[in-house]
Amino acid sequence: MGPLSPLLFLAKGMLIGFTIAVPVGPVGILCIKRTLLQGRLSGLFTGLGAATADLMYGFIAALGLTVIADTLFCCLTWLKLAGAVLLLFIGIRTFITHSKGETKALVKTSLFGAFTSTFFLTLTNPLTLFAFLGVFSAFGLGRIGDEPGKDAFFLLLGVFLGSALWWLVLSEGITSFKHLLPSRLFEWVNHVAGSLLILFGLVLLANGMYELLA
Repeated sequence: MGPLSPLLFLAKGMLIGFTIAVPVGPVGILCIKRTLLQGRLSGLFTGLGAATADLMYGFIAALGLTVIADTLFCCLTWLKLAGAVLLLFIGIRTFITHSKGETKALVKTSLFGAFTSTFFLTLTNPLTLFAFLGVFSAFGLGRIGDEPGKDAFFLLLGVFLGSALWWLVLSEGITSFKHLLPSRLFEWVNHVAGSLLILFGLVLLANGMYELLA
């Protein structure tokens, strides 16, 4: 496809990664909460965990690894239940964390935790794979190109960079406007974020249990 092929696949991958990351869900709530209470670095690492999981699902979708995809879909109900338990754990832990000072004290030791929590949370949602398959199809990426290895590399690199770009924009945006928020709001951040995460977890748990018992 010529010398511009790698750049084209990189650009398409970035657009795909950005598009997949934008919808607000549990990871978005965690990113906003951690940015507000722990700083932009914690929020960014929260997003990078999800971006890394997106990269793995993008790898499966782009290279057509049907065996892995079929295995994930067969285990969809159990993955939902695992994701629900993880969401409930994170949500309850978030809800019962009261003070801004207590949260800030954990910043130096929680970056790895911020990354891994959203990495595994995103991995327990194989519906992300459906999203990648749909978007790849919409972009006409059913066939990688004349140089599959190189084109796939740039496409997947773009997916990661696009997803990471969204989390950088979100964490920086929250940080920039944080000083405009009333101080009393920070007292409620953990309660609001925790409640929303628990709600997400309960809905996912109910859905998984329904599928398991149906």
